[in-house]
Amino acid sequence: MTYYALDAIDDAGAAARDLLWPFDLGLWARLALVVFFIGGSGTGFPFQYTNSVPSGTDAPPVPGGVPDAVAPGGAELAVIGLIVGLIAFVLLGLLLIGSVMEFVFVESLREEAAHVREYWGRYWRLGLRLFGFRLVLGLLTVGVVAAAIFAIAGPAILGYGGISVGLVLLAIPLFVVLSILTGLVGGFTTMFVVPIMLKEDRGLLSAWRRFWPTLTGQWKQYVVYAIVGFVLQLAVGIAVSILTVFAAVVLAIPLGIVGLVGFGLLNVVQIAGWVVIAIAAVLFGLAMIAFGLLIGVPAQTYLRYHALFVLGDTDADFDLIAERRRAVRGESTDTDAA
Repeated sequence: MTYYALDAIDDAGAAARDLLWPFDLGLWARLALVVFFIGGSGTGFPFQYTNSVPSGTDAPPVPGGVPDAVAPGGAELAVIGLIVGLIAFVLLGLLLIGSVMEFVFVESLREEAAHVREYWGRYWRLGLRLFGFRLVLGLLTVGVVAAAIFAIAGPAILGYGGISVGLVLLAIPLFVVLSILTGLVGGFTTMFVVPIMLKEDRGLLSAWRRFWPTLTGQWKQYVVYAIVGFVLQLAVGIAVSILTVFAAVVLAIPLGIVGLVGFGLLNVVQIAGWVVIAIAAVLFGLAMIAFGLLIGVPAQTYLRYHALFVLGDTDADFDLIAERRRAVRGESTDTDAA
């Protein structure tokens, strides 16, 4: 039996190479912008505890000898709330932009050209639906995790019991299963449902219903893809990490020398020394960001092409890269789905 995920390993590499080489600075720069936003985002939910005493009464001692003055007041809580709100706003904004950019990225691979503004205007509505799905999935996941943590640590936090070892042992497999399920649902949505939404102009749930018969009918192919895809992402991640460390070392040598000059100037002209150090640090940071995005372009392009090859092999109606597929495989006609 032929497993498409294995066959697509070399094909995806050839497709990525044909798209990205010869080097085109404009194409790479636009794809780097897209890759920056589809790299991922996360959210967090802080909690707080307050204790108040009626006015006109003697306040009981605070446990541990901590004075009441350290308890945050209304102004402090307002500032904290404002900061949390701003962080949440930024994270949600990044998640929204990243959701639209998923369609921009897939369309760039299909058209073998990156026109970010044009594709954004074409697919931002579909991106909103993907954003809503990701937000709901994230909130459900956080809710389940928070409920499990509270069930385990709640008695200890509230002071009427301790942490149950049995619940801890039960929660470990729960978290593992939850991470696998959410990873598969989120990953399959990004890799397979998004291209169907784009190709057939469908909503997310409609695209999932369209994809479901293919997924269940050829479940062995997608089980193999899940395994192969995980290995490929791990291998690509290791390669990117090695290249990043190498680039950091190379950049640190000249910029480190500049920084040392700045340290030397601290004893002569302190302001000039700090300026030189700051310039070296900023240049190093910007260079590392630029390098990270540039090496992220071929990495993400390869992984996404791999998924598109598998999707088209399992169902020819979902093939977004038919011409690239024929060119890579040397075929003269469309490949029929197995």
